[in-house]
Amino acid sequence: MTETTRAGFVALIGEPNAGKSTLLNRMVGAKVSIVTHKVQTTRTRIRGVCMEGQAQIVFVDTPGLFRPRRRLDRAMVKAAWGGAADADIVVLLVEAHRGLTEGAQAIIDRMADQLPRDRPVALAINKIDRVKAETLLALAEEMNAAYPFAKTFMISAEKGYGVADLREWLASELPEGPWFYPEDQLADVPMRMIAAEMTREKLTLRLHEELPYQLTVETEKWEDRADGTTRIDQVVYVARDGHKGIVLGNRGETIKAIGAASRAEISEFLGRTVHLFLTVKVRPNWLEEAERYSEMGLEFKDGDA
Repeated sequence: MTETTRAGFVALIGEPNAGKSTLLNRMVGAKVSIVTHKVQTTRTRIRGVCMEGQAQIVFVDTPGLFRPRRRLDRAMVKAAWGGAADADIVVLLVEAHRGLTEGAQAIIDRMADQLPRDRPVALAINKIDRVKAETLLALAEEMNAAYPFAKTFMISAEKGYGVADLREWLASELPEGPWFYPEDQLADVPMRMIAAEMTREKLTLRLHEELPYQLTVETEKWEDRADGTTRIDQVVYVARDGHKGIVLGNRGETIKAIGAASRAEISEFLGRTVHLFLTVKVRPNWLEEAERYSEMGLEFKDGDA
């Protein structure tokens, strides 16, 4: 007899910077979601695919949940709750050293309204290497008093502690059924989008506090050539003329460095030589353009988040 296969969706939710993207990349074993020290870097619900025994876990890495102000914020938060409501299992990540923050409590309060009653929710206390054991135990007790979590895990997404236990539990809890994707597929997001996210990460890291959320990157052209190389043309959209100068840098040094770093990472990810060409364009109202939201996998229609 063949072993029963399982497959299902797992949504990772939490405050911005809780470590969702790092955990996704650790689970999948490859870089499919951008990871930076900035908050709110994940704009799209990137699905990473992970195999655990005969189970296929499809991770939905949602944008961080926060109090939205702009249209983009509201679209991101709406996407996050939509991803959680559609998933088979939800994992709430909190940072061990921050504890039960006001933001985490707000997420817990809203889970009761947003999630079906029978939806299993696991608690993953992340960055456990930053606090003492007694602090961890006290936080776990406090969190479980605030919500009936199905299971609690102590992990370090960055270092890998406890991640295998979480992955095994998720695999065992998924519904029985055939796999959704081929066994060797890492993500169901188009490579064009992953490549754009990689470039946006490099921009975010390089520009620090200057304009991380006032820009977006789109892959305009993608050409797999006969010689085995790939040419990628990307556009960096910024909101103001002044931002364009910051992105370009003195004599174009900044954009050259960003392009080189992104090209190296995309080449490694694809396993082939990539020729990357970046153009910076000013679009004052890109945050209000439906096309930009569609490219990011977000819903443009404004509404409650």
